[in-house]
Amino acid sequence: MVSPGILLVDKPAGLTSHDVVARTRRAFGTRKVGHAGTLDPMATGLLVLGIEGATRLLTYVVGADKTYHATIRLGQTTGTDDADGEIIAQAAPEAWAAVTPEAVAAGIEALTGGISQVPSAVSAIKVDGRRAYDRVRAGEEVVLAARDVVVSRFDVVAERAGDGTRDLDVIVDCSSGTYIRALARDLGAALGVGGHLTALRRTRVGPFDVSDAVGIDALDGAPTLTAAEAAGRILQPLAVTEDEARDLRHGKRLGGQATRLEGTLAAAIDTDGELVGIVEKRGSDLKSAMNMPQVAS
Repeated sequence: MVSPGILLVDKPAGLTSHDVVARTRRAFGTRKVGHAGTLDPMATGLLVLGIEGATRLLTYVVGADKTYHATIRLGQTTGTDDADGEIIAQAAPEAWAAVTPEAVAAGIEALTGGISQVPSAVSAIKVDGRRAYDRVRAGEEVVLAARDVVVSRFDVVAERAGDGTRDLDVIVDCSSGTYIRALARDLGAALGVGGHLTALRRTRVGPFDVSDAVGIDALDGAPTLTAAEAAGRILQPLAVTEDEARDLRHGKRLGGQATRLEGTLAAAIDTDGELVGIVEKRGSDLKSAMNMPQVAS
């Protein structure tokens, strides 16, 4: 029997997130594998996978903040806002006069903090039941609505001049739902030279770091975090007694126990170190928001 757990995988370029899920299913011998947020085929880095009952935890990972290392190429605009698309515009030589260090810094500052961002049209967002990228590939014009996101860090760590282009290596800390391709597009547009993404690597999802991930060729026998370990990283761990664990599993509230939570949610862990589930405040009580399947003794 496959034990529930969270697996951290370092996705290579050229594979889809679904490809990684399929390989993990074969390696672990189970169909019950899911992921907490896709990466484009050109992107590399951290995928957080749930196995068996731990897939129930992924909903609490999806909304976590993330860190990306990326390369933005100024001077060229593509149809997909990244290097997979065709170049549709090249900056004129005279346009570069306005791209001063001060202008770049101002452009980045305008894209830092709470911003309203229009996602790239070639994205997985659904429009009337169909993925935006499917509509674009079918020749339809897609205009997505802006969404509020938070970019808490947008730092340039290196810069290189090319033939009519300039590459910026950046590190971005951002809220879930932020499109780094859109940051590249919008920075290039603000500077008047266009821009797109040429490299993207996700290094962090919430409390999980790519340094702890396994490669795609090391899935067989790869170590996983137990559901309790993973949940205790994502949320406040809350030790519960045997009686409390039984009550939570049976759908009963823990009366007058809401003050035990620092926030609104916590990971209830029993005396055997097993994850009972996720509990939430309900008035002055605690109740189950999600119960894990009980491990057979």
